[in-house]
Amino acid sequence: MAQIRAEQGHITCVKVDIIVNAANASLLGGGGVDGAIHHAAGPSLLAECRTLGGCPTGEARITGAHNLPHLHVIHTVGPVWRGGGAGEAELLASCYRSSLQLASDNAARSIAFPAISTGAYGYPKDAAAEIAVATVRDSLAMRESRIEVLFCCFDRETLALYHKLLS
Repeated sequence: MAQIRAEQGHITCVKVDIIVNAANASLLGGGGVDGAIHHAAGPSLLAECRTLGGCPTGEARITGAHNLPHLHVIHTVGPVWRGGGAGEAELLASCYRSSLQLASDNAARSIAFPAISTGAYGYPKDAAAEIAVATVRDSLAMRESRIEVLFCCFDRETLALYHKLLS
């Protein structure tokens, strides 16, 4: 059975095979998690991302980790919060499913997710956490996967949400 846990920290520093980047559709860097990952990985990550041609919302793409201490970075584009009636929940769930599929396809033993879409994209943290935990649990159960999943929370508020959902 897979292990799912949550910790507060910086996603570029966690000890996992793959980290997930909450990217924008261009995959060419931005603010928040995306900017931090691109900064830590160095300019060669941007160069590789330029070859991918972007990524639609709800999907994911994989690159090398470059200067990061991981095997890969998975870039996924979460939905912008528009009040909940524009398919945001399904798009967000798809980010987690797509990322887990890429991790599985690349024989990862561990993966770390940020709180996708909860920063500049404005998704309510509690609703996003519920979708993240439920989708990861369901995806892992369907695959009978043994991958370890870490929800890497930037602040205590987000960590508390995940701890509550995982208990």
